Amino acid sequence: MLDLRFIRANPDTVRAGIRKRGQDTAVVDSLLSADEKRRALLTEVEELKARRNRVSDEIAAIKRNKGDASDLIAEMREVSGRIKSLDAQVREAEAEVERLALLVPNLPDDSTPEGDSEEQNVIVREWGEPREFLFEPKPHWEIAVNLDIVDFERATRIAGANFEVFKGAGARLRRALINFMLDLHTQAGFVETAPPVLARRDALVASGHLPKFEEEQFHVRENDMFLIPTAESALANLHRDEILDGDSLPRYYCAHTPCFRYEKFGAGKESRGLIRQFQFDKVELFKFVLPETSAEELESLVRQAELVYRKLGIPYRLALLCAGEMSMAAAKAYDPLAWFPGTGQWMELSSCSNCLDWQARRANVRFRRKREAKPEFVHTLNGSGLAVGRTLACILENYQNEDGSVTVPEALVPYMDGVKVIGGE
Repeated sequence: MLDLRFIRANPDTVRAGIRKRGQDTAVVDSLLSADEKRRALLTEVEELKARRNRVSDEIAAIKRNKGDASDLIAEMREVSGRIKSLDAQVREAEAEVERLALLVPNLPDDSTPEGDSEEQNVIVREWGEPREFLFEPKPHWEIAVNLDIVDFERATRIAGANFEVFKGAGARLRRALINFMLDLHTQAGFVETAPPVLARRDALVASGHLPKFEEEQFHVRENDMFLIPTAESALANLHRDEILDGDSLPRYYCAHTPCFRYEKFGAGKESRGLIRQFQFDKVELFKFVLPETSAEELESLVRQAELVYRKLGIPYRLALLCAGEMSMAAAKAYDPLAWFPGTGQWMELSSCSNCLDWQARRANVRFRRKREAKPEFVHTLNGSGLAVGRTLACILENYQNEDGSVTVPEALVPYMDGVKVIGGE
């Protein structure tokens, strides 16, 4: 979240940032109005409490002198009743201010392009040449079904639409990708973690996935917990309410988790097969860093995600996202877009974001530069390293052979116990 004092002092800057995202700025006006009401109530309460304290001393003095203080006592009963009523109104006003503050998105970085659709994203660089096929390449869902390595029909019997069952070489390839990615990231200094896949409401509020996106979450109502939509929502809370030693920063974490996200989408290539599932695996990268380093930390995070693409031999384009395409938490974000020859399109397997102190304020993660120094908020960054199901789909399309088999990328062969080809004669 943004610092309320900053919003109060710079409302036009905040409105401009929200407009750059292509969003309505009414939330800023509502927040400032609610904050003004809260402060007015607080002022009245403080004045009444100060008067009550003064009059209490006067009543005590009158009583010591055997005087009649009944009028003042009656007045203070009314004042106490008014204070009680105002205290309740203050609590309501504070809750409203907090609710509205949580709906204010991060402000886009100056280097983030204007725009509200993927057409306004800026391609920063490209790597690899899309393979030229001597046959018509198939989409991954056809390849997977033909090889009998992913079963969508039986998954539907178990859980409904938008799920899959990996089987045989498909399950093995999925596991190989997870282990390969974790090894690659831990070798780069990321600490592997295995967080819970259930999170409390306040944890998802801290990460920024609630309250705005509650309709996309799988909710366990009995104890008001949620299946995590990404390991980011768990990792953002690792140091919640802590004050870290500045010398311990940066701190890098990675995690493989299943992720759960309910999305409504129409039919089309981007919703077929493994691309948009309600449950999917992802290897997540997360950083807690010093504020002055977060710009470079984003660039190094992107390079780490790109390394997975390169090791797997997947051609990609790196897109700098326009303001309207970024998540609510991000100030600047990149998507490396992989080439899917079977569907003829570029799709993200990863998204890397710098959230500045927006997330840290919600999670109350701070640090001290020196022992006696005032605590400051850290900056947080997150990125997919990568989404497993989408990466598997991308491999099937890029490494398919005319006979229906799929060549295993060289980097994954050791994780497949030496298997180099899936299917075929």
